[in-house]
Amino acid sequence: MAKDALMDLDKALELFEPVLGFEVHVELSTETKMFSNAPNPAALDDAQVEPNTLITPLCLGLPGSLPVVNGTAVRYSVSLGLALGCQIAPVSRFSRKNYFYPDLAKNYQISQYDEPIAFEGSVSVELDDGTLVEVPIERAHMEEDAGKLTHVGGATGRIQGAEYSLVDYNRAGVPLVEIVTKTIEGMDHKAGELGRAYVSTIRDMVRNLGISHARMERGNLRCDANVSLRPRGQKAYGTRTETKNVNSLRSIERAVTYEIQRQAAILAAGGTITQETRHWHEDTGVTSPGRPKSDADDYRYFPEPDLLPVHASAELVAELRAALPEQPVEMRRRFRAEWGFSDIDFQAIVNAGLMGEVATTVAAGVEPAAARKWWMGELSRIANERGVDAGSLAAPEDIRALQALVDDGRLTDKLARTVLAEMVDGGGSPEEIVAAKGLEVVSDDGALTAAIDEALLSQPDVLEKIRDGKVQAAGAVIGAVMKAMGGQADAARVRELVVERAHSLG
Repeated sequence: MAKDALMDLDKALELFEPVLGFEVHVELSTETKMFSNAPNPAALDDAQVEPNTLITPLCLGLPGSLPVVNGTAVRYSVSLGLALGCQIAPVSRFSRKNYFYPDLAKNYQISQYDEPIAFEGSVSVELDDGTLVEVPIERAHMEEDAGKLTHVGGATGRIQGAEYSLVDYNRAGVPLVEIVTKTIEGMDHKAGELGRAYVSTIRDMVRNLGISHARMERGNLRCDANVSLRPRGQKAYGTRTETKNVNSLRSIERAVTYEIQRQAAILAAGGTITQETRHWHEDTGVTSPGRPKSDADDYRYFPEPDLLPVHASAELVAELRAALPEQPVEMRRRFRAEWGFSDIDFQAIVNAGLMGEVATTVAAGVEPAAARKWWMGELSRIANERGVDAGSLAAPEDIRALQALVDDGRLTDKLARTVLAEMVDGGGSPEEIVAAKGLEVVSDDGALTAAIDEALLSQPDVLEKIRDGKVQAAGAVIGAVMKAMGGQADAARVRELVVERAHSLG
């Protein structure tokens, strides 16, 4: 893949103004799919499902199979539209979006086109420095997901260079809401940061609503980032590219910034931008061409003949509006004030997507600093090693039980980490693991005294120093005792007993 020429970002923004747009796809966690009673893989905590096992004839596009609208998906979509500040259409319709791709068994996607369920809204997004940006929402519409292709052979995992492709229709028909922004101007150096913050806000929103797991690494939430440039002072928009299915917050920021630098280099050299989809490569930090971007007319939309219009009654809208949770910006500001973290520490929690886990753990009775320590420390480390989401490793109640053992002096931090490792591997509750493994701190004076005496008598020079009042010398004895006790001794009690025994030994 040829390397793109890039312009320095400051120079690019001196010459051109970036115009942005974002399309976020949210997989809804309903029990069944959008138009059939097949189990919905997006609702399952365990992502390891055998290919082509969660399917019905409709998922495969077999003749005679007819769709039925999932009522829960409609409720979830209305709730999301309200949270986005949108108007809810009393009547909306599904259409057929016609295109061929092997993972689209019917050769068309059931989506909403000119009559979406939600339209004309806005979302408050907070940047790292506390600045609030109102992102305008054009529409949020319901649709179904396509299946998943795995390209085998070749170096990139993409269709180019692959020997063959495998198709899994488990994802076909998963309920989606696509949120489309209006064009966003004037962000300049903060363009990439806005993309990251906006998608983070949407992720928090759908989790708060309880309508999606929103795990980006599993594809529950995906973002298409649209970027175009126009010369400073020009009113007409430039040609846009659409970087598809970016699946991490950091990547969204990097992809937007990369496209600004790439497009600026082409335009400054007298070239033109191709309207196309592009792929983001996490490993190299670049985008590459996908396919020419189709316009709406190319999809030959027409009303779905097998589905009646969707009616969202005034009573339903009022019910769901009354049940809306706190908005993400308000929630973050409240937590920042209540928890007392530095801006850097708090932003790290937001960027890691663990604010919900930390908040629930605090609500369960754990001090904010301890909750942050577990989720941002050991659990994040294990999650990174295993390539999973930290939120899937432990429940907040388990962390509360673990921290209670530390607070009660029954576990040291080191022992607690051992218990946590057993816990995430399915070893049971913290109490059960401590009992089964005999990991509880030893605070019995009799057992400790024997180990202390042995350590003191084996280090007579240290013993004399302690007797002479040089209490800091006790560290060597404490270390020896902790090692002898397998790290299970109560260090504070050991320190007290070391000084006491040093003066009582003959």
